[in-house]
Amino acid sequence: ELVIRFEYRPDGEKRRQDVINADTAMRVIADLNEEKLAVWKDRLTVMWKRAGGKESDKTILDKHLFDYTRRNTFDYFIHKDLEGFLRRELDFYVKNEVMRLDDIEEESAPRVEQYLSKIKVIRRIAHKIIDFLAQIENFQKKLWLKKKFVVETNYCVTIDRIPEELYPEIAANDAQREEWVQLFAIDEIKGDMYTPAYSGPLMVGFLKANPFLVLDTKFFGQDFKDRLLASFNDLEGKCDGLLVHSENFQALTLLQTRYQEQVKCIYIDPPYNTGTDGFIYKDRYRHSSWMSLIGDRVKMSKETLSKDGVFFASCDDVELNKILYLLDMIYGNDNFIETLIWKKRATPPNDRIIGKNHEYILAYSADWENLALFLQARSEELNSAYKNPDDDTRGSWTASDLSANGKGGRLVQSCVFSILNSQNNKEYYPPRNKCWLYNKERVDQLLEEGRIGFRKSSGAPFLKRYLSEVRQGSTLATIIDDGGFSSDSAKQIRGLFGDDIVEFPKPLQLMQKLIIAGISTNQTILDFFAGSGTTAHAVINLNREDGGNRKYILVEIGDYFDTVLKPRIEKVVYSKEWKNGEPVSREGVSHMFKYIRLESYEDALANIELQRTGSQQLLIDKAEGFHESYMLKYMLDVESRGSQTLLNINNFDDPWNYKLLVGAGSVGETRPVNVDLVETFNWLLGLKVMHIDRISGFQVIEGENPKGEKVLVIWRKV
Repeated sequence: ELVIRFEYRPDGEKRRQDVINADTAMRVIADLNEEKLAVWKDRLTVMWKRAGGKESDKTILDKHLFDYTRRNTFDYFIHKDLEGFLRRELDFYVKNEVMRLDDIEEESAPRVEQYLSKIKVIRRIAHKIIDFLAQIENFQKKLWLKKKFVVETNYCVTIDRIPEELYPEIAANDAQREEWVQLFAIDEIKGDMYTPAYSGPLMVGFLKANPFLVLDTKFFGQDFKDRLLASFNDLEGKCDGLLVHSENFQALTLLQTRYQEQVKCIYIDPPYNTGTDGFIYKDRYRHSSWMSLIGDRVKMSKETLSKDGVFFASCDDVELNKILYLLDMIYGNDNFIETLIWKKRATPPNDRIIGKNHEYILAYSADWENLALFLQARSEELNSAYKNPDDDTRGSWTASDLSANGKGGRLVQSCVFSILNSQNNKEYYPPRNKCWLYNKERVDQLLEEGRIGFRKSSGAPFLKRYLSEVRQGSTLATIIDDGGFSSDSAKQIRGLFGDDIVEFPKPLQLMQKLIIAGISTNQTILDFFAGSGTTAHAVINLNREDGGNRKYILVEIGDYFDTVLKPRIEKVVYSKEWKNGEPVSREGVSHMFKYIRLESYEDALANIELQRTGSQQLLIDKAEGFHESYMLKYMLDVESRGSQTLLNINNFDDPWNYKLLVGAGSVGETRPVNVDLVETFNWLLGLKVMHIDRISGFQVIEGENPKGEKVLVIWRKV
């Protein structure tokens, strides 16, 4: 073996990486001077030949380094029907390049026979190649579409929700204490006459005095975790949120059964395909590739949206037309609600001819007939205009104009008359070119009910508008100029983490406006391009303000999950205000969320084992004509059946020791991990989990399936 070590720049610095590759190749060749390595030198210095045999200017080593380091810059897709596609292409090729049907009438019979013989040979060979390629592609498709295992399940819970008998174990856990120091700066809590100060190890009294510290079960053993979860009845109802660390197509595939038509609002802020967003998802796709990436996921997520639900998608001008076309296809043009325009900058940039300072948010309904949107809250400033100086039994009111311009500019004669002010015994007519809002009969009724008052200064009549009768909120406007700016979101991240560790997050104000419009106080929002977690932050803020029970589901694939997304939610739960990465108030909220990690597609590939039994080999060797058909069409499917990633039932004798090789961060590096089969099967069943307990070695799950039936699942070693 020859192991080649080199620097890899995953941040898209193409030109710099090419220089690194060239330097690496030169050093590798220079180091292959030993006699035992000569065979490698001979192989690697051969010039790589392009298709058609034309020699390139790259050696074999250059080519391999180039392909490896550039693989994340190419568009790779698994074909949904490669066999059908290639067979159609073959027929097209034969008719146009081999047979040339346009010239066939001029050919002699022997020449036509020669053509036919040639076609038979080409088709026979090509069909074998197509069968083999289709076997590989269909196998990859099978791995991509299969529901992935949950390889980690943990919970983050505020101390106030945890039974006090567990406090001594929590106080003694140094790993948890160190995370609290890092996240919440608890080492700066000095204490006073009533509350204990920070100490190491922590005191139980310190936990009681800080009820909004967020415990993470990853720092504790399985026994502690079992006892903690057993203390909750209606476990899922107590969970305020769910985070999924996974590629979002894989996450949506797993979540679909449980959340079928259960999500009231979906919001996504996908990569804008500009090449500058800094997303883990490739951000410079060809248009068609970008549409495939977004379309497959939006189509999958639609299954989770309730009949009265709403879908929001942020975008800019680069892909506006494309995503509109996509959403029209998926949701239907009849379900298009509106294009919202968000003013993202206070002033336009002045480095362009026209300064762009907006983005778009597209809104679609799951079903227009059932759509339910909610009003934006009325501001305190608007409500403050309503007073009750005369102790009106109907409550606070404000004076409103009693006159109108009439219909179409023409006065309604039945609404032109005098109103008597009994206080000064004067009669008042409508202002010039105006009439009253109502006819005389209606005005007399309003006077009798005390709904018309008279101004102290002029004595003129006015209509009382009561706060209790005013629509309690306003509709979401198509132009959002009060949704915060991009600069605000940067300040919010700096406040939480002390640095600009995330680029281009959406501001909280914008997300709160969308959430208020999309879900009521006890419904769920899904965001499967979660990024830094602004959606969850906004949900927590709104619940803090109005005591609501809104829930969030967030999916994120990148390192953001551990470095930004999860810590951000923990920080927001612990304290309402942050500055330079440290809490200002320590005014927290009671909260619990679950986070899970899923097996990736790459993990599924890494766990494929091809095993051929003796009886299979005997059949291949003895059965006439079977060997070729088996190798071209069936080998991968048959010989991979015992692989762990394909649910090896034979290894279910110990459900807590079912292992997979899972990527550990570095390129190609894996480690064995115990799969959470219990959690995996809860998702496969679409189970709404009510209670989890471990009794004498048995794990007992009580829940409800999508049909509303009660379900009991028991796990044990056999």
